[in-house]
Amino acid sequence: MSRISALVIALIALIAAGAFAAGYTVRKVTFEARIGGLEARGKAIIEEAEKTAEAKKREALLEAKEEAHRLRLEAERELRQERAELQQVERRLLQREELLERKLEGLDQREQALARKAASVDNAMAQAEELLRRRRAELERVANMTTEEARQELIKDVEAEIQRDVARMIREAEEQAKEQADRKAKEIIAQAIQRCAVDHVAEITVSVVNLPNDEMKGRIIGREGRNIRTLETLTGIDLIIDDTPEAVILSGFDPVRREVARLALERLVADGRIHPARIEEMVEKAQKEVDAIIREYGEQAAFEAKVPNLHPELIKLLGRLKFRTSYGQNVLKHSLEVAYLAGLMASELGANVDVARRAGLLHDIGKAVSHEVEGGHLQIGIELLRRYRESPEVIHAMACHHGDYEPQSVEAVLVTAADAISAARPGARRETLESYIKRLEKLEAIADSFEGVEKAYAIQAGREIRVIVKPERIDDAMATKMAKDISKRIEQEMEYPGQIKVTVIRETRAVEYAR
Repeated sequence: MSRISALVIALIALIAAGAFAAGYTVRKVTFEARIGGLEARGKAIIEEAEKTAEAKKREALLEAKEEAHRLRLEAERELRQERAELQQVERRLLQREELLERKLEGLDQREQALARKAASVDNAMAQAEELLRRRRAELERVANMTTEEARQELIKDVEAEIQRDVARMIREAEEQAKEQADRKAKEIIAQAIQRCAVDHVAEITVSVVNLPNDEMKGRIIGREGRNIRTLETLTGIDLIIDDTPEAVILSGFDPVRREVARLALERLVADGRIHPARIEEMVEKAQKEVDAIIREYGEQAAFEAKVPNLHPELIKLLGRLKFRTSYGQNVLKHSLEVAYLAGLMASELGANVDVARRAGLLHDIGKAVSHEVEGGHLQIGIELLRRYRESPEVIHAMACHHGDYEPQSVEAVLVTAADAISAARPGARRETLESYIKRLEKLEAIADSFEGVEKAYAIQAGREIRVIVKPERIDDAMATKMAKDISKRIEQEMEYPGQIKVTVIRETRAVEYAR
């Protein structure tokens, strides 16, 4: 059993091995056949690829050759264009060279001509110098004058000509410079004056008290003159009782005392009881009333000028200015007018209006006590303003109004201008006949001192000087310069309110008689 099984198994194994060998052989043949087919396909593909690559290579070479041919054509075309342009440039250069050569030839010809002219000019100059030398010698012989003397004479003529030119230039420059400045200044001053409307009263040194009858004069004098002596002693005022009907004249240089005497006398006359005790009582009451009036005047002035916060003592001093005059002009009214004008001009110029008004109102404050304290009213005023703690700006503007100090602010200049305007307006101030005569004589003497002046006339109370010059010695340009020189001399040598107009008159007349 086991032997048969083993044979069967061996047989089976043998069959299986033969089958496996046969299958392996078949698979091997099949695989080799497939490999051969694949190799054939691969070779075919490679051959096809090589053919395709060869075709593409030929196409690429063809395209490259065409592109190279196109580029060569373009390069040749550009080269031809550049050659044509170079040929044009060469032709232009040749033309320019020809032109330059022609110009050089022309310059050579001109240079030769100039050389000939220079030689001719040198010859002419030599002849001219020789002729000039001969002429100079002849002139010296004929004129009996050396070259140096002739030169000095020529220098004088040139100096006179230069002076005329300078005078003309000065006139033209002044006209141009003043054209706008004068117009603007006149506009501002005119506006300020038009807007400033104030009353002006001329003060005098006497007051008149009207009486009900002439019998009252005897009662005022009193027994043995005791009443009038008491009144004069208490007030410091002289009473003039003369033939003037129903009037008594009070004379005194102190307006405050004169006002006290006037009020006391009017009350005594109204009361009828006139004796020393009553006179003393009335004078005391009048003194108190005048003090109150002075304070009211000061407060009213500060209110009208729009100047607040003044020290009470300054207000009193302002009120006292009501009873002070300067050249016949009431000082308080003058101060108010200066404050108005300075404030208005400051507003037009954009300056500090408050400082201008305050300094304008207080600029003559020293005159309120100038007769009681030593020194000028300017220094007294400066000390008063410092004592009552006014600002440095106000003190400076006030101190400059007479030109004693150099103005450092616009307000100081405006106060000075306003003071001059107020003092110089027609009718503002009075002067004695002697001062007028002296001014006129001084003006005419200054004008007569200039060379070429025939006659000088001072007119308009010394506010204008008219100078008549000799026309054969002074021409129009020199007349302008003379007017300026005369005005400078007047400014340096004279003191006067306002301004003085200088007019130089040059007139040429030709007179003949028909016979």
